[in-house]
Amino acid sequence: MNTGRRRPLSLSNLRAFEAVARRLSFSDAAEELFVTQSAISRQIKSLEDELGTPLFVRGTRHVEMTQDAQILLRTVEPWLARLDAGVRQIREKHSRQRVSVTTFASFASLWLLPRIEAFQRAHPDIDIRVSAHDSLADLDDPELDLALRYCSPAQAPAGAVRLFGETLTPAVSRQLMAQIRDGQAPPLARPADLAQHTLAEEDDNKASTEYLSWRHWLAQQGEPALQPRRWLYLNFTYQQVQAALAGQGVALARVALVYEALARGELVEPFGLAGRTTSPYAYWLIAPPASRLRPEVRQFCEWVQAQAELTRAATGEAAAS
Repeated sequence: MNTGRRRPLSLSNLRAFEAVARRLSFSDAAEELFVTQSAISRQIKSLEDELGTPLFVRGTRHVEMTQDAQILLRTVEPWLARLDAGVRQIREKHSRQRVSVTTFASFASLWLLPRIEAFQRAHPDIDIRVSAHDSLADLDDPELDLALRYCSPAQAPAGAVRLFGETLTPAVSRQLMAQIRDGQAPPLARPADLAQHTLAEEDDNKASTEYLSWRHWLAQQGEPALQPRRWLYLNFTYQQVQAALAGQGVALARVALVYEALARGELVEPFGLAGRTTSPYAYWLIAPPASRLRPEVRQFCEWVQAQAELTRAATGEAAAS
């Protein structure tokens, strides 16, 4: 019995053959497969020896397939495609899942990162990649799955899910409040008393800064001309919060991002609920439909929305529409 006809063909030789047949070029096939042209030539010669027939007619500047090569290609092309699809499916099944999130730095520091450990405990097989920067990232980027953003309803793209709105409140550290009560620091019982304190101000030129500024809050409180003891200008919201926690001044804090610090007593609202104001801006979850098809992205989105519901309840906000 002739066992040569039953001997399996080399997979690497078949891949070399498919690349040459598709591109009709030994050099292009070599470049695609990251091997030398001589290696491709040896693989094709080996395959021709195994089959007992030539597969290509090599001209000076061109390559042509023989009739036998055309028969082989019709079999090899779909077979390799099915093989690659099966291998890819197995690799994806056993590889770690990952969700890539883009958001702005203050939201990542004050809201997302303190909560994310709970998600990872519940989903230990999903890795989270957080890209925190204030420039808007393009969600067409294949490396990004979803965005957590802060904008007005008019700026929110179609399909965006509103997480919670914006409420602002003056906040100081527990230590500074204790000093005020003991008479070791100037009083802080009414907005006019801010003239004796340092105000931490967000130093930014974004449109939303109008609503985040002390000038806006003071105007609403009937003190538009008030000048504090000094200004402390900072780039990011989380820096203002850090300054307040360190007792360096009064921050105009975003309640949704600091309500846990308020609940623990680390931060104190000197004017209570009467000092709270709102803005037309809100926080949004933006996930392209294609991303939501992936189970790990869908699970993360559902978790974010559940956490947002807790935030709305804790800050006294009605359910998002």
